[in-house]
Amino acid sequence: MNRPDLCLEFANTRYWRGQEKPTETLNTPADLAAWTKAPKPPSQTEFERALDLRETIHRLFDTVAQGKAPAARDFAALNAALAAAPARTVLKRGGEAYDWEFDMRTGTALALLAPVLWSAGDLLASGRLDKVRRCANPECLYLFFDESRAGKRRWCTMSSCGNRAKARRHYHKSRQG
Repeated sequence: MNRPDLCLEFANTRYWRGQEKPTETLNTPADLAAWTKAPKPPSQTEFERALDLRETIHRLFDTVAQGKAPAARDFAALNAALAAAPARTVLKRGGEAYDWEFDMRTGTALALLAPVLWSAGDLLASGRLDKVRRCANPECLYLFFDESRAGKRRWCTMSSCGNRAKARRHYHKSRQG
């Protein structure tokens, strides 16, 4: 569960951020519980705190993807959340790999999002921030971790934004010719 891009996946639970009305996948506490695989939904207050943390994480990595330093308030908010989140103290065997064990039964945003917060901290400390990208489609703005061979990926996916850009270029070329 502790993957470097988990924090980006969480930030992308709200997508098409460049449009007037972005698409939201976390509309209720139950949606957050399903996304985190929690045993029960959090309270409305904790759900709202989770959404605030998501926006903080998005701002942090969106800024990084643009080659800038994150805002001090966002960095401080992430550090405060990490300090209050459950600690990584016990490993457990899960399938063919190991993972961190933690208690998410409290239903707090920090308990539910502990792996997301750890992922954000690990990614910031990894020295691999140059691989954090934002989709070049100004309507999309999806964040992703570029693991392509050349390290020059521009689109969230070729099947979505990449093909749209190609189709747009083809249309404009054919109209000019």
